[in-house]
Amino acid sequence: MDAYFYIILVVGLLSTIICVTAGILRKGPNDVTILSVAAVELALLVYLVGSIIRVALGEPIAGEAWEFWGYLITALMLPVGAIYWSILERTRWSNFVLAAVGVTALVMAARMNQIWY
Repeated sequence: MDAYFYIILVVGLLSTIICVTAGILRKGPNDVTILSVAAVELALLVYLVGSIIRVALGEPIAGEAWEFWGYLITALMLPVGAIYWSILERTRWSNFVLAAVGVTALVMAARMNQIWY
């Protein structure tokens, strides 16, 4: 496991907890929940830049490179889609959609870590 995974672990879990709590409290999506998912996107962007730098410096991906990049691109699209959803549907249920992003990004980061090493 590398530092990128642990960053996504912390940010993803915090985002999920914030969004689930807001959903349980019957609140609609707000700045806090949307920004927590934006933080997951930022962590994934850091992962992207770090991965590009590592590959450029000659560090090989142990598994299939197309699979790693596919996971990363898909993970990067999830927060954008969830935020778009929460803006269109301003109900408490959107918070649960936002909550799914943190956990999903965490699982995908774990898989990307397996592919890298």
